[in-house]
Amino acid sequence: MEFELTEEAAINLNVAYISPNKLHIIHDHKSYRAHILKTDFFSKTYTILIHNTTYTVEIKHELDALISQMGFNIGSKLHVGKIYAPMPGLILEIVAQSGQLVKEGDTLLILEAMKMENSITAPFEGIIKSINAIKGDSVEKNQLLIEFE
Repeated sequence: MEFELTEEAAINLNVAYISPNKLHIIHDHKSYRAHILKTDFFSKTYTILIHNTTYTVEIKHELDALISQMGFNIGSKLHVGKIYAPMPGLILEIVAQSGQLVKEGDTLLILEAMKMENSITAPFEGIIKSINAIKGDSVEKNQLLIEFE
């Protein structure tokens, strides 16, 4: 199922955080409790549980559609040697280890930012050369987190 939510409608949503991953939403005079199970910053997807039903939500903007039309999608052929923090935050967990072979999409670490847990995933299959953060570190935007061989 797809639907569009305008920027104005998104701004005007009646949402309250119960905890970092749990929200209370009121829409059309109905109350909903949502639990964010997983986030993927790079693919702009969220897995959300509402009333025992799991939904995968993909956030797209007009710019994303334009980038896609121009053929600049980020795909599995992209090989980046380094992963930098996409935003300031706190390292909650480091899943990967130096020397480990990871597959595209594998979770490397969990970064908490703006009361949300963001899974930083491998952009391609490769071997981790080094991890430049430890659990509990506060990181700044664009700080080097992981290097690939």
